[in-house]
Amino acid sequence: LSQLPGWSVLPDGSIVIATGNDDALGLYRCTPYNSYGTAGESRPTRVLLKDPPAFTVRPKEEYFQEVGRELVIPCAARGDPPPTITWVKVGSVGKSSAQVDGNSSLVLHPLIKEQHGVWECTATNQVASVTTATSVHVLGTSPHAVTNVSVLPLLLAANISWEPGFDGGYFQRFSVWYTPLVRYPPRAHHDWVSLSVPAGAQHLLVENLQPDTSYQFSVLAQNKLGSGPFSQIVTSVPRGFPVTTVPPEPPAMTVHVFLSPPRALTANETVRGVVLRWDPPARASVALSGYALELRQDKGGWEVLERSIPGTDTQVLVPGLIKDAFYEFRLVAFAGSYISDPSNTVNVSTAGMEVYPSRTQLPELLPQPVLAGVIGGICFLSVAVIFSTMAACIMNRRRAARVRKRRQDPPLVFSP
Repeated sequence: LSQLPGWSVLPDGSIVIATGNDDALGLYRCTPYNSYGTAGESRPTRVLLKDPPAFTVRPKEEYFQEVGRELVIPCAARGDPPPTITWVKVGSVGKSSAQVDGNSSLVLHPLIKEQHGVWECTATNQVASVTTATSVHVLGTSPHAVTNVSVLPLLLAANISWEPGFDGGYFQRFSVWYTPLVRYPPRAHHDWVSLSVPAGAQHLLVENLQPDTSYQFSVLAQNKLGSGPFSQIVTSVPRGFPVTTVPPEPPAMTVHVFLSPPRALTANETVRGVVLRWDPPARASVALSGYALELRQDKGGWEVLERSIPGTDTQVLVPGLIKDAFYEFRLVAFAGSYISDPSNTVNVSTAGMEVYPSRTQLPELLPQPVLAGVIGGICFLSVAVIFSTMAACIMNRRRAARVRKRRQDPPLVFSP
């Protein structure tokens, strides 16, 4: 072994080969011995040299493609034995809808919003595994949710900052939404207040807040195609003015708010589209102010479809859907500034359906403006028929009078 650089024997009898090359190939036997001799050689073992995977074709760092089209990302590797190629989306939960063709390329068809992000190509054999990554940008969609929302409490104010998500290929604007969490609201219910953020800014100072009052904050991104999902809700308490020493106030009583989710959400297909029906929450310690409808397509992320459903309604007609698609719907209830947990989820498949409304509607027989127009038209036609009939009668009477007068007049006689 001394004649082979990098070869050595450990105290337990193991042999170490620092650099594997053709010198290491062959059969090996181990013979243990001591002062009494040896019991014989071990069974032979063969050393083979194998190559770890190495990429021969790497994907580009970034890919940009329109939603609904096809995107093919190549990836190939060699090794001994030949490696296996696998693709996975970083941060995805569950099995993705991506496919891999015979050349180990990633095939995204049709490309959807939820496939935006970082994808990893991994080549694996018995020796090792190697990984390379690429970023997929899906264009022509609504914005993605902002991340890392933080709130810095200030004197009667709060500074909100965030990191923008992907803009979907269009210029995006942001708005900050906030609402106080108070024990006794000044009215039956109050809505969230929204503030527009100047173009290009990633933070906003919210002023004129009440001291020692908890506030909820969230950030919404919008572009020309619509709104993305709201960010996570962050709760913060603005600082108040320093106070002088005063007698301690009695401890505040804890107010327990109960707001259970909407119940028994169901979906029914009608001639006008898909109608969702539900039962109100079983428990609500404050007045119920409304519902918000959320959906997701093909196991993607949840998005707010309609956020202003009145609290007195128990059914809604779903807005325009894409044909031959799979949707999931759920409801959340609002009571004052509190939001319930989501209701049960219902699945809707639009395979074979033909007509879909263009916006959320309550199921009605006929809208009131259209009904008023129809009634007015019928009245106008009735009056016109009556006037036409009266005019015809008057003309007929005058014509008959002239005929009778001619018959009563004596004939004219001319003498020679």
